[in-house]
Amino acid sequence: MPGRSIKSVLRAERLAARDALDVAERVEKSLLLASHGMGAIDLDGPTVVSGFLPIRSEVDVRPLMDLLEDRGARICVPVVLDKQTIVFREFVHGAELVSGVFGTVGPGPEAVELDPQIMLVPLAAFDARGHRIGYGGGYYDRAIHRLQQKGINPRLIGIAFDCQEVASVPDEPHDIRLHGILTESGLRDLSDEAIAKIG
Repeated sequence: MPGRSIKSVLRAERLAARDALDVAERVEKSLLLASHGMGAIDLDGPTVVSGFLPIRSEVDVRPLMDLLEDRGARICVPVVLDKQTIVFREFVHGAELVSGVFGTVGPGPEAVELDPQIMLVPLAAFDARGHRIGYGGGYYDRAIHRLQQKGINPRLIGIAFDCQEVASVPDEPHDIRLHGILTESGLRDLSDEAIAKIG
C-alpha cells in the first residue's frame, strides 16, 4: 500500500479512537497533559509559543497555554489565510475571535503576527520516532519551512492523546520530525541530544 494510503488509513483509525473518548475523559487527559507540559517545557526567557484552539475532539491545550503564559511566554495561535497558508497571531485574553475555515476561530487581522520559537503541533497520529500524520493539508509543514527560511528553527512538540500513537508512520524525505510528543502520560523528548543519551 502506498505511503499516502497507509497514512490515510492510520489517520482515520486514530481520529476515530480520539473521537471515542468521552468529553469528561478528554477534559481530564487535557489537564494531565497541561500539568506535565508545565514542568517539562523549558522557556528560555521571553519565548513565543504557538498553541491552538481545539476543534472536534482535539486535546484542549488552552490550560497549558495559560500556564506557559503565566511563566512569561507570549502565546499565539494559527489562523488559516487560504488553502496554502497559516500565520500565527497573538492570542490575547478577551480579544474578539473571528471564524475561519474548517470550523476554526482565531484572532482577527488586527492581532500581531508572531514567529513561534516553540510550536505545540496538533496531529492525527504519531509514532515513537517523532513522525506525525497531520490532517492532510500540509499547513504546518509549510509554516515550519517558512520559519526555517527566516533562520528560525522552532522546537516542535506534538500534542496528542496516547490513543493516537501508531507503530510506525511512513515518512518521506521532506517530512519534519517532531522534537517531542506531549500526551497525558508526559513529554517524550525526541531531540537528537536526548536520543543520543539513551543510545
